[in-house]
Order: sequence, then C-alpha cells, then structure tokens
Amino acid sequence: MKKILCTIGTRPEAIKMAPLIRALQADPAFDCRVLATAQHRQMLDQVLDIFGIVPDIDLDIMQPGQTLSGLTGRLLLRLEEVLARERPDAVLAQGDTTTVLAAALAAFHERIPFGHVEAGLRTGDLDSPFPEEMNRVVASQLSRWHFAPTGLAADRLLAEGHDGARIHITGNTVIDALHHVAATAPDPGLGLDPARRMLLVTLHRRENFGAPLQRICDALAALVRDNPDVQMVLPVHHNPSVREVIRARFSTAERVILCEPLDYAAFVGAMQRATLILSDSGGVQEEAPALGKPVLVLRDTTERPEAVMAGVTRLVGTETETIRAAAQQLLDDPAAHAAMARHHSPYGDGRAAARITAVLRRDLLGDALPMPEGVPMAA
Repeated sequence: MKKILCTIGTRPEAIKMAPLIRALQADPAFDCRVLATAQHRQMLDQVLDIFGIVPDIDLDIMQPGQTLSGLTGRLLLRLEEVLARERPDAVLAQGDTTTVLAAALAAFHERIPFGHVEAGLRTGDLDSPFPEEMNRVVASQLSRWHFAPTGLAADRLLAEGHDGARIHITGNTVIDALHHVAATAPDPGLGLDPARRMLLVTLHRRENFGAPLQRICDALAALVRDNPDVQMVLPVHHNPSVREVIRARFSTAERVILCEPLDYAAFVGAMQRATLILSDSGGVQEEAPALGKPVLVLRDTTERPEAVMAGVTRLVGTETETIRAAAQQLLDDPAAHAAMARHHSPYGDGRAAARITAVLRRDLLGDALPMPEGVPMAA
C-alpha cells in the first residue's frame, strides 16, 4: 500500500481534488491522507462537507491580513514538519495557489515525488493572474507527474521542455465534481423572482482590485438599470478589497442580491438558474460551459483558452463599455445567446480522477490498470 498526501487550501482546490481523494480512498492500493492548509477557512470547509471529506491534518494556517510572503513562509515550515512525520510516497496538489507552490517546494526539499493536478495552464504573463501564473510555472518545474486537463495544456508543457513521459492528459477533475453535484444541486433560493432573468456574477481576482473592479461595477450597474426584467446575484468574496467595494456600490441597489459565498451545491444550482454568467474565476470558465451557460470572462488574459476557442466563453476584459455591450448583446439576441449555450465542455468527460489513479497505480505499484476508454475532452 502506498501513502498519498493530498493537499488542499482553497475552495476551488477542494472542489477539484474531491473526486480524486474519493477515488484514492476507495482504492485498497492507497492510503490517501488529506492535508488542509485552510488558506481559505470558511470557503474550504463548505466544500469538504458536501463531499464528505474530513482532513486527516489541518494546519489552519489562515491569518487576518496575511501577506503572500508570510503565508508562504508559514506553509513551508508547517509542511516540512508534516512531510518529515508522514513520509508519503507522493504528494498531490491542484492548481496555482500559494498552497500548491508550498506543497511542491516542500515535497522537493524532502525528495518526495509531487503530482500537479491541472498542470500546464498558462497565460504567458507572470503578472496575470498574480501570483497564480508564477505559482504554476514553479510547480511544473518541481513535478514528477503533470496531470494536464487538455491537449493544449500538455502542449504548453512540452514547449517548456518538460518530459513527455511525465505528462498525462486526464481531463479536468472539476467536471468529475460537477457531474457528482449537478443532478441534485438545490435551487439557490435567495428570494429570486422567477419572472426575471438572472445574471450571476463572481469577482475575486487580485489583479482586478482597485480601478478595474470599479469599472466592472459600473458595467454591472448599467446592465441592471437598463434591463428591468433582469436581476443580479453577486456572492461577495471575503477579501476586504472586494467586499468593501461591492457592498458600498450595491447594498441598496434594486434587483441586486448580495449574499455570502454559496456552498458548492448551491452555487451549481445558481449556475443552472442563470441566464448569463460574468466572472473572473477560473473554475467558472470550466464549469458553466458544461451546464450550457454563456460566460463573459472579466479578465484581460485567460489560461483557459479552450472554451474561448470553442465559442462558449468570451474574454471581455475590465472596461465598462466593453463588458456592458457584450452582456447586452447576449440579453437582446437569442441567437447569439444560443450560440454560446451549447452544453459543450472542452475540459473533460467526468473520468479525470480515474485516469490519475491509473497513472499512480502504474508508476508507484507497477500495476497495468487500464485507463478509462474515450478521450478526456468532450467532442
């Protein structure tokens, strides 16, 4: 039996690691241990409850007003202690946060193989997203296994000189999670008017703090004002740089529903209810197309161009008029809306966790467990 340490720190990481954790825990060949850094405490716990995952180790690392350097330093020291005590055969982490960077580096220091779930995403700009682009570039340099969600992600890794034998196209585990939750996702409630169309908005990206966030808010306010049959739902991120701006702008606005971040099941329900989604989130760019929901991406760059290329998401930046015009077109033109609402997922078929498990069994145990049939990405 091989010991695998799965590290999670934020809500998106928990969502995307949950299917893999469940797959490894169900496999008698592995002793899967779960380490929560709790980089985001409340939002992480919501997801763990939905998937029935209880961390074996909880670092509870979050501190008010924490800096990136302070967080990184605390994580490295605590992870060093855990790895020295646990001595896992492999460490796995997903994505691009400080937790992932620290897990990869701590595993490297302890000479423990590291597996990067959702490897190969790139914008080519270290400042966008910040610091996530740097985190994933460094994690790739330290990885024994690159679990790439798409062929394009794998191509980026090859172009950077990574060994092709260590790159595995698996699909994205977020589609596994979405399949698990979507069939039973509850109505989000929130006092929605069933006669009105719904805009769902999520905002949290660090590079949008300040003037870009103000411009986005201007666009959102104009959309609600100009469309009396529209209501907007905006779960407010806990980061004060987002929360203070959003609440100051919309706390008394008509047809704008501000709420605390929804748990994952309720958020999937909200996506299913939405007419249009505007977001700077990475995960939403992957989830919403699989639900047939158009997404306007409130960023200047994206590391997920597959959905843009497929025509199911659109990169609109942070300029007020560009956002407003793009959203208004989709609200006014049924054909334009239908062209983006095609239930097309370029990110997976719901079997990514099984593919990753098969690779780990082969490389750690010498087993020839067959990979799931089919291609990771939807046609």
